Amino acid sequence: MQTILFLCTGNYYRSRFAEHLFNHLAQKQQLNWQADSRGLALERGVNNIGAISHYAKSALATRGITLLDEERFPQAALLEDFQKFTKIIAIDESEHFPLMAERFPKWLNEIEYWLVHDIDKTGVEEALGQIEINVMRLIGGLI
Repeated sequence: MQTILFLCTGNYYRSRFAEHLFNHLAQKQQLNWQADSRGLALERGVNNIGAISHYAKSALATRGITLLDEERFPQAALLEDFQKFTKIIAIDESEHFPLMAERFPKWLNEIEYWLVHDIDKTGVEEALGQIEINVMRLIGGLI
């Protein structure tokens, strides 16, 4: 099984949407890939309520993806994650490149970066739509 890791800041909204969407699409295509997600700065999500953003959960539901009631809470990225996963993608280069430089400098240029801003800069539908396009392009490249 090949593995992919999606990174965002709080592992609450964008990376969780990408993780679940990727796994849904990979399963439909019968790909030998499994996604997970982590956050680079969980401490910045002090106002996050629950295990996953209601925006991500709602957007997944409209795409026919139902989450379990016992959805896990956000998890912080650890050094071993960078050694363990086949492919790693940070969701927003402008936000995550500096966090990578600060916290995981050895891996700074070893991962892929997308450019999907957080909710303070980009509306929910636009951001999640951009992630969906990127995930579908990613899946297409794995088929």
